[in-house]
Amino acid sequence: MMFNKIKLMGALAGVFLVTTSCAANTIKPVAQVEKPNIIFIFADDLGWGDISKHGHPDIRTPNIDRLAEEGSEFYQFSVSNPVCSPSRAAVMTGQYPARNSVHRHFATPEHHDNFAMPDWLDKDLVTMPKVLQAAGYKTAHFGKWHLTNRNIKDAPLPTEYGYDEAAVFNGPGPQTDTFKLYDDATDFIKRNKDVPFFINLWIHETHTPHYPPKDSMAKYTHLNEQDQVYAAVVDGADQRIGKILNLLDELGLAENTLVVFSSDNGPEVTGPKKNYFHPKDPDGKVEGFEPLGTYFSVGKTGGLRGQKRDTYEGGLRVPFLVRWPGKVPEGRVDTESVVTAVDLLPTFADVAGAKLPKNYQSDGESILELLEGGTLTREKPMFWQWRYGKKSGRKPMLAVREGPWKLFFYQDKNRVELYNVMRDRAESMNVASQYPAITDKLKSLALEWNETLPAAPKASTISKQR
Repeated sequence: MMFNKIKLMGALAGVFLVTTSCAANTIKPVAQVEKPNIIFIFADDLGWGDISKHGHPDIRTPNIDRLAEEGSEFYQFSVSNPVCSPSRAAVMTGQYPARNSVHRHFATPEHHDNFAMPDWLDKDLVTMPKVLQAAGYKTAHFGKWHLTNRNIKDAPLPTEYGYDEAAVFNGPGPQTDTFKLYDDATDFIKRNKDVPFFINLWIHETHTPHYPPKDSMAKYTHLNEQDQVYAAVVDGADQRIGKILNLLDELGLAENTLVVFSSDNGPEVTGPKKNYFHPKDPDGKVEGFEPLGTYFSVGKTGGLRGQKRDTYEGGLRVPFLVRWPGKVPEGRVDTESVVTAVDLLPTFADVAGAKLPKNYQSDGESILELLEGGTLTREKPMFWQWRYGKKSGRKPMLAVREGPWKLFFYQDKNRVELYNVMRDRAESMNVASQYPAITDKLKSLALEWNETLPAAPKASTISKQR
């Protein structure tokens, strides 16, 4: 459908309201009704082709596959940035990360200053756990945080974003590790089985450092060392996810629990042999394991172009599997509906019967009807931004998608690429010169959107360490 410029600017004005008015962010509780539990499992650097359901030649993921077999999967799902922190910020807020000045991963104050970034995600924003907490849910976050960095000492705690409980790595507050985070989730489920609960389970696999379990390594002795380690890491995660699914069955919670599985971006680039080991102070550290580095990052995109840090499909398109027995159709494979990570907050709010703040404007759309077997006619285009620092970049800095068409801008804003990603998922044929009207339209959309982005982060998101 044709995009209305006036509608876009009005919506974006609404987005600014949410960041400038704390009063507007007051979330009103809704009447207590029977609500489904929600578990969102967010893998790290897992590629579209890294699960057996998507044709990986070696890795077997029966439990992740089970989510698709007992529910639905959506081939046109993409995250909102090709690296971890902004991708996660989009999930948390339902807004494109650049809207809140999150352009790259959180690291040091110097890094943040170089990219005109905050030192942490603004805690005053409307967030997914705040919305669900106000709707009567017990809320928890277990696993990777990375909405700040472990080195930022005055960053807000996860509980300030709407979580009743949290245990994290690469973030402040109570800590967990790569394996223990699953036990944390199990314990939380057992303690809250009689009330509606929401869990953000942000697992470590397949990010470095790699911690391959011995029993998983034994399954893949026929592979070379690189492939064996990577397969074991994925296998270990799959087994632990299976234990959570089995627990839901044992407690009689499966039919009243929406489980969503995805990944924060495409697979990491394989490092040279010198990157055999990971540096000290690794994320998700597990005692008794020697941390392994990017030499073992051999994830697959399933034929998509690009990887992590690319706004091409290989960096953005990831698995999206949804199970909710009796609500989400079994075994459905949707290859057409265009879905994105900023859709999750409005969708989960819909699932919970939660009321969003009057002045809050999501960049996404509720896809509940789609999940339940209906269709989706997307009302809004989708945007991506890849922010370069003081050095000029060689990769596209802006991208926009509307329907099947995806357009890229490079740093000089003159060079563009246009692909029909429905027909050309590998983005191998730049057809910008063949479709000048579509190219011009999408160029205008991308530039207009880029002009609405803030030039600097809010003062309340700047650390005293700067």
